[in-house]
Amino acid sequence: MIEYWLQAASTYAGDIDFVIELVAVIVGFWFFLTVGIFFWLIFAHRVSRSPRAEYLTGDEEQPKKFITWAHMLVLVCDVFIVWAAVQVWYEVKQELPLENGGQPQVVRVISQQWAWSFVHPGADGVLDTADDIRSVDELHIEVNRLYHYELSSKDVLHSFSVPVFRLKQDAIPGRVIRGWFEATQTGSYDIQCAEICGIGHALMPARIVIETPEQHAAWLAGHSPTQLAAR
Repeated sequence: MIEYWLQAASTYAGDIDFVIELVAVIVGFWFFLTVGIFFWLIFAHRVSRSPRAEYLTGDEEQPKKFITWAHMLVLVCDVFIVWAAVQVWYEVKQELPLENGGQPQVVRVISQQWAWSFVHPGADGVLDTADDIRSVDELHIEVNRLYHYELSSKDVLHSFSVPVFRLKQDAIPGRVIRGWFEATQTGSYDIQCAEICGIGHALMPARIVIETPEQHAAWLAGHSPTQLAAR
């Protein structure tokens, strides 16, 4: 349902959408049921039909049953929500999966007022070597490939948000936060700062460009510092 309004382009986007939709369905059911009962009671016990109010002390068994059973049903629904949320939370936030047959690519994401800087590994696939590629406000990755990211902030709190991935991770000064994603569709999509970070917060967009293996190899070759220096 969410994908109808916002494209999903990561392996875990569907799982996050499921939790959101589960919460919406359960809460929506109880909301409309409660509103329906509320207006039914207003109509059924209007003054023309019930001129005298009934006084309840709270000790009567019959009214207490309605409250107790409703609470029990709500708690059962909460169990389903918590179970689903913990499963997805562990998958997305607690575990750093490894790529089949080797280590995943690692990209560095650096936030600051008011721009995003990215460090891509070059052809050797390793950061902090001579062929690292640095870019501002544009992150290039390969589709169907697992990436780990290292997120940091140079100044204040920021939040690295990629809506099509359903990814949102706060960047905290003094800390390096690690996470992961795997894109499932090619294209160019928004990166946002989802934490108010000063007067230029609204002017801090970036793009994530998801490419085929051939396109990504061509981009790496065209932006490699070592190859550019050799020309």
